[in-house]
Amino acid sequence: MRYWLMKSEPSEYSIDDLARDGFVAWFGVRNYQARNFMRDQMKVGDGVLFYHSTCAEPGIAGLAEVARLAYPDASQFEPEGKYFDAKATPDNPRWFNVDVKIVKKTRLMPLAEIRAHPELADMRILAKGNRLSITPVDPDEWNFILARL
Repeated sequence: MRYWLMKSEPSEYSIDDLARDGFVAWFGVRNYQARNFMRDQMKVGDGVLFYHSTCAEPGIAGLAEVARLAYPDASQFEPEGKYFDAKATPDNPRWFNVDVKIVKKTRLMPLAEIRAHPELADMRILAKGNRLSITPVDPDEWNFILARL
C-alpha cells in the first residue's frame, strides 16, 4: 500500500463535493509526472490526503482512497473542453485518471501547521517550487498526519 497527497482547488472540487458524491474520477491532470504516478504506481486501496489548494487557507481537508486503477481520461477527447489534447486518440491516450472515494472529511490541517512539524519537513508539498498536483507521501508522514487529524 502506498500513500498520496492529491490537490484540488475547492472552487473546482472540494472535500464536501467528494463527501456528497462518494467518489470522483481524478481527471484533468496534465503533468506527466503526476500522470505517471496515477498510471504506473497507484493501486486500489492506496491512501489519499485530499488537499485543498489555491484557496484562502490551503491544507489537508480529508482522507480518501484510490478506488479504481488508472484508465484513459475522457476529458482529453472533448474538443470544446479545457482539458482537450489534440494529440490524444482513443487508441493512443496520453492522459489517465484514477477514481478516488471518500474515507472521511477531517478538520482542515492548514499548510502552516504542516510546515510547523519537523517530522513533515521532507514532504514534497513543502519543497520549494513544487507544483505537482499529486505527490507520494512517506508512511511515517502519513501516520504522523493521521494522528493529528
